[in-house]
Amino acid sequence: MVVDPPKADIKGLVTVNPTASGGPELGTGEDTSATASGCCGSWDQVRRCLRANLLVLLTVVAVVTGVGLGLGVSAAGGTVNLAAFAFPGELLLRLLKMIILPLVVCSLIGGAASLDPSALGRVGAWALLFFLVTTILASALGVGLALVLQPGTAVSTAVNSSVDATGVPNAPTKEVLDSFLDLLRNIFPSSLVSATFRSYATSYEHIGINATAWKPPVGCAQRNINATTVQLGCEVEGMNILGLVVFAIIFGVALRKLGPDGELLICFFNSFNDATMVLVSWIMWYAPVGILFLVASQILEMEDVGQLFIDLGKYILCCLLGHAIHGLLVLPLLYFVFTRKNPYPFLWGIMTPLATAFGTSSSSATLPLMMKCVEENNGVAKHISRFILPIGATVNMDGAALFQCVAAVFIAQRNGLPLDFVKIITILVTATASSVGAAGIPAGGVLTLAIILEAVSLPVKDISLILAVDWLVDRSCTVLNVEGDAFGAGLLQNYVDRTKLQNSEPELIQVKSEVPLNPLPATIEEGNPLLKQYRGPAGDATSCEKESVM
Repeated sequence: MVVDPPKADIKGLVTVNPTASGGPELGTGEDTSATASGCCGSWDQVRRCLRANLLVLLTVVAVVTGVGLGLGVSAAGGTVNLAAFAFPGELLLRLLKMIILPLVVCSLIGGAASLDPSALGRVGAWALLFFLVTTILASALGVGLALVLQPGTAVSTAVNSSVDATGVPNAPTKEVLDSFLDLLRNIFPSSLVSATFRSYATSYEHIGINATAWKPPVGCAQRNINATTVQLGCEVEGMNILGLVVFAIIFGVALRKLGPDGELLICFFNSFNDATMVLVSWIMWYAPVGILFLVASQILEMEDVGQLFIDLGKYILCCLLGHAIHGLLVLPLLYFVFTRKNPYPFLWGIMTPLATAFGTSSSSATLPLMMKCVEENNGVAKHISRFILPIGATVNMDGAALFQCVAAVFIAQRNGLPLDFVKIITILVTATASSVGAAGIPAGGVLTLAIILEAVSLPVKDISLILAVDWLVDRSCTVLNVEGDAFGAGLLQNYVDRTKLQNSEPELIQVKSEVPLNPLPATIEEGNPLLKQYRGPAGDATSCEKESVM
């Protein structure tokens, strides 16, 4: 009897004999292993799929369960201690905010230092162009939907009067120029220590007739506008992420310019960032619990969720529909056009941070999870994700721009004020510009909505209507914001891969024919952009763990 030669298992490089135990016997004419493993194989695939996506499924289930729990407890009518009920969610927010500062600073310093100066300019320019284009598209989509759906005509008079009573009359006005000047001031903070927990903001205070007795807050610069109004420039609570981002990029470029002398400090920041990502991986498993109680507690804080949805339903629908169209069609279409890849597997890879963004309503708090997922699930290089994502979390606010445009048109329709072409263009431009300065915190977009309303002479007091449902709309905004950041990182990774392929093909042929057996120490580039690596006498590339051979 002739025995088949052994077959090589390519995956494990192990020789396997088909007549060994567990395999089919020769001459029986049937493959028992195939029939025995048919169901087991499919069940194993299901188990592997569930295990690989367990965190995503737990996070999505937590969001749905949080909504159901909040509505159930609210319908039951029992008294609940909201502080204790929301504590697990508050703990998640505190954990995520705790690591924002080291993550942003260390990741940007390491990312900027890993890019050569010419590539840094190209990558940064492409990133800003992508963020600008998507924000303009989101603003245009928001205005278009609001003009078509007419959400402002559906608000009942009872809701208007009840909400207006809670509004703040005579709210201090802030001009568009003040917002741009504040943006520039925050780009260049006067103190890095202060920038970690404070940012600069201009405000106006009505001092009334007692101008001589009024004293400005401590540390605020005062400028008299007229007899009853003063302009105040104060450091307000809230991390100045924009200033930290600019400083970290410039500092990383400076370390790159030092060459070998800066390698040790670059390695320190990279190691610090890697340790932070380990902490992120631990926090990720607590995220579903925190998200569940965050969503449930927000619903419990609303007095009558059902009535609010009925009265402001068209406004909520307009915002959510716009976010869905932009997030599920516009951004994926841009990704497909430039990469020729299916965008929805990329979207599935970031489902955990998207669900976390919905629960926390903070793009800054979602940043650690987004970095980890785009690197591990979507194949984005560390020096790309850790350079682009912090910038995107600061300047890319597609969701906020879309919601602000809808809100401005909504308020105009509610008050019966016509919007001509000039005012519509003003809304688009102002929403796009002001969204850059919007803080990556809950309700950050509402804070800049007053700028748009002032620009087109709409009543600022109607912001109280927007605040009534901001707990839901802001979560949808945050999801869209972080999704745009992730797609920007994916597009830049594709751009870098194409550039590296074009630059490396002719160089590979030259290396094969001209490289000596013992190459002299030299710096090489692995692509565009890259870290510098130094080769020793034996041709082995040094790393942060080895000393550079000069």
